[in-house]
Amino acid sequence: MNHSNTPHHRPGSEPSGGAPSSATDCAGSPRGGFTSTRFVLVEPSHPGNVGAAARALKTMGFSRLVLVSPRVAHVQSDPEAIAMASGADDVLASVHVVPTLADALTGVHWSIALTARLREYGPPQLAPRAAAMEACRHAANGDIALVFGNERTGLSNEDVERCSALAHIPANPAYSSLNLAQAVQVLCYELRMAYLGESGLEAPAPADTGGPRASSDEIERMFVHLENALIALAFLDPANPKKLMSRLRRLFARSGLEREEVNIVRGIAKHILLKARGTEK
Repeated sequence: MNHSNTPHHRPGSEPSGGAPSSATDCAGSPRGGFTSTRFVLVEPSHPGNVGAAARALKTMGFSRLVLVSPRVAHVQSDPEAIAMASGADDVLASVHVVPTLADALTGVHWSIALTARLREYGPPQLAPRAAAMEACRHAANGDIALVFGNERTGLSNEDVERCSALAHIPANPAYSSLNLAQAVQVLCYELRMAYLGESGLEAPAPADTGGPRASSDEIERMFVHLENALIALAFLDPANPKKLMSRLRRLFARSGLEREEVNIVRGIAKHILLKARGTEK
C-alpha cells in the first residue's frame, strides 16, 4: 500500500474554502483545522490520482493540496486529473507545486507521514484515528501537513524522518494495496470527524508548549547544525554514520520542539564548532 499522489501558490496562501460555515475544530476555533491543514503528495505519478485526491479533499471540507515534483508537468490541467476531480476543479486549480518536501513543509510546525510499511527508524507511529486526534491538537497552533508518498515506492526514509509522526492504515494484510487517493480519503474523513468533534473520542486539549512551536524548516536547520557539531567532535563518523541522526530525529520528534529549544540546541552546536576550530573566546 503506497499512500501518495500532484500544482500554484505558496503553502499557506491557498484559498480557504471547503468547510461548512458551521464547522468548528476541536479547539473551538471556527474552521481552524480545515484551513490550516495541507495535504502533500510526493512525486505522484498518475494525473487521475491527483484529481481523485482533490475530490477527496473537497468532499471532506479541505482545499489545500500541495504536490512535490509531480511526474506529469501541469498536472492540474491534465484531462484525466480534471475528470477524476469530478467537480473539485477549484481545489485542483489551486494546487501548489514545489520541487522538494522541504519546500512543501515550509511554515509547518507539525506533520505526519503516511506509510504502507512499518519503519525501524523514524517518528512515533499512530493509527489514522489517533493521528487525526493528534493533528487536531496541533492544528490549533498553526499549519500542519499530511504527507503521502509516490504510488509505487511510497515515501523515502529521509522523507519520513522529516515528519513529526507516522501513520499506517491497518488494511487487510492479505491484500493491503490501497490506492493513493483512497488513502487520502481515509485520512480526510478521520480529520473531518476529529475537527468537528464527532470521532467518538474525547477531543484532546490544544497543544500547549509554553512557547511558539518550531517550524519544519527551523528543525531541519537545527539537525544540519547538530550533525556538523557531532562530526567536529568525532562523535559521528560521516563515512559510517550508522543510524545516529535517525535516532536523534526520533528522539526530538517525540519532544515537540519549541522555537526556543531549537535555538538552544543550535547554540550548543555553535559553541562545539567554535571550540573544535579553536576559535572560542
